[in-house]
Amino acid sequence: MTKPTTRLTQTVKGAGCAAKLAPGDLDRALCGLDLPVDENLIVGLERADDAGVYRISDDLALVQTIDFFPPMVDDPYCFGQIAAANALSDIYAMGGTPKTAMNVVAFPAKSMDISILRAVIDGGLQTMREAGVVLVGGHTVEDAELKYGLSVTGFIHPGRILTKKKLRPGDRLLLTKPLGTGIICTAIKGGMAGPEVTDKVVRAMATLNRDAALVMRDYPVRACTDITGFGFLGHLAEMVVDSGRGVRIRATDVPVYPEALEWAAMGLVPAGAYNNRNFRGPFVDFARSVPQNLQDLLFDPQTSGGLLIAVDSGAARDLVDALAARGVAGAAIVGEVVAEPREKIIVE
Repeated sequence: MTKPTTRLTQTVKGAGCAAKLAPGDLDRALCGLDLPVDENLIVGLERADDAGVYRISDDLALVQTIDFFPPMVDDPYCFGQIAAANALSDIYAMGGTPKTAMNVVAFPAKSMDISILRAVIDGGLQTMREAGVVLVGGHTVEDAELKYGLSVTGFIHPGRILTKKKLRPGDRLLLTKPLGTGIICTAIKGGMAGPEVTDKVVRAMATLNRDAALVMRDYPVRACTDITGFGFLGHLAEMVVDSGRGVRIRATDVPVYPEALEWAAMGLVPAGAYNNRNFRGPFVDFARSVPQNLQDLLFDPQTSGGLLIAVDSGAARDLVDALAARGVAGAAIVGEVVAEPREKIIVE
């Protein structure tokens, strides 16, 4: 594995976990534009889901997504692994199987050795091989900041698509990975995170959501999304808004990294968490018993986070057990869908 000659997380502005436009910015940019339409487009921009879905036949549809961002860790190989796993996650969240990928690269060729880029791409290739995905091409531009990710295409049956908007009262909500990577990435950038916590979080971010996606296919799952840059509550709000349903979350049941809670209590919270709270905070009511550091962590932007799954209540415990048997040991039931209050997230 090639080691970086410089700290990757200090070669980019605001490096942390997956950077995105502030919530709502893209909606404003697209507002009023005349978007192309096609009768075979099943999921497109009008639904703000994890990936687009286009019907090829009665039995086959394409699932397409793209994601890329600057480094959140210093090891270029690990960065490549994480970025690839993060991009592939959108396909898994829709219930699909990723098949092909294209590299998306921005590289500062005048200031960074090409061996770093090679290590980043090699890390991405390792994750693609693990996922059974073929690299078919890509595009590279010279830029002042290193960025890497993938454009991914997968397959799915048109009748088995999972979206965010099919919540039903009584459904249980499951989360498959702990929260807190944004805060811990901020600590890594600041030189505060030791090797043990860094290795633990890097392994988690580099872990594919493939096994969780395979297991949930055998259960009555209603809806699914993956937790990334908008944080747990930001992505949950995307499921709740315009659904006519509400959600109750038991904060103490949500899996978190204890180190992230400690650093959040010290004020080590990335700017993205405040952006997420400002945008989605009006849809969330916290009980007074929920401490501020845990509130911040629930808005913390994640990179390559877990799947948030809505499943029939009678199957929820069996799904958790099946996930654990497949090696998804951190999965937990974190809340339930309720009829009232509508389009609100109650955190107790």
